[in-house]
Amino acid sequence: MKKIAVILGARPNFVKAAPFFKEAKNHSNFEFSLVHTGQHFDENMSKIFFDEMEIPKPDIMFDIRGEMHTEKIGKMFNTMKEYFMDNNFDRVVVFGDVNSTLAGGIAAVKNNISLVHVEAGLRSHDRRMPEEINRVLVDHLSDLLFTTEPSGNENLKKEGIDESRIKYVGNIMIES
Repeated sequence: MKKIAVILGARPNFVKAAPFFKEAKNHSNFEFSLVHTGQHFDENMSKIFFDEMEIPKPDIMFDIRGEMHTEKIGKMFNTMKEYFMDNNFDRVVVFGDVNSTLAGGIAAVKNNISLVHVEAGLRSHDRRMPEEINRVLVDHLSDLLFTTEPSGNENLKKEGIDESRIKYVGNIMIES
């Protein structure tokens, strides 16, 4: 059985994770561990999505606080790195472009765990946006990249990512 850590932390992740976990129920050959980074943690920005979208309860939820986003990313990374060392995961799945995505991606790579990026290849081409930096970095760290649209495939190929790692799967947000 393959052990897979699924990293969630912010509202966009929760919405994307709902159809993922509905489908995951059909795959008993995988053991999923839901890791909530605590990026969005209050009732209206987190719990309500889990309840209304029937997302499984997190196996672990971090209490991440910090003034700056870089401080939060560092705390998420350090906490996940330790969690990954203790749990022998085969894969880590991250969604989108939030800070939890970046922290999870770096922690996976630092622990030599295969990284899967859902919603890969999207680009605004505006490097002033923190999300754009997160997208690009996670895509280049990932072993398997699931894209939402053909332009995502093209963006990744232009950036030198081997086509064998890219899988066009459609838009998981629309599935929600």
